[in-house]
Amino acid sequence: MPKAEKVYYTIGEVAGLFNVNASLIRFWEQEFTILKPKKNKKGNRLFTQRDLRYLHMIYHLVKEKGYTLKGANEALKEDFEQLEARVFAIQTLHKARQFLLELDAGFADQLKKK
Repeated sequence: MPKAEKVYYTIGEVAGLFNVNASLIRFWEQEFTILKPKKNKKGNRLFTQRDLRYLHMIYHLVKEKGYTLKGANEALKEDFEQLEARVFAIQTLHKARQFLLELDAGFADQLKKK
C-alpha cells in the first residue's frame, strides 16, 4: 500500500526536505506572497502540499538558477504555470534517477552474491 502523504508539515520538516535552515523558510515566507502556511494556536507554521510546491519553485529559482529574490518573484508572477510544470518535471526526473540508482545497487548486490 502506498504511503499516504501528510496533510501538514512543520517548518523543521520542510527545512529538512530542502536541506536549509528554518530561518530561510521563514525569510522566504516574508519575501514571497504566494507562501502562506497555516498557523496553529501556538503560532507554529503548518505547510501544505501546495506550500511545498511553491517552495520547490522558489528553491529552484533562487538556489539552483541563482535568481535574486526580486527576479524570482517576477518569474513567479510572469510564468507561474510554465515554472510549475518545469519544476514538476525536474522532481520527476530526480525521483526516476534515484529509483534507477537503487535498482542498479540492487543488481550489483545480486551479482556479488553469485
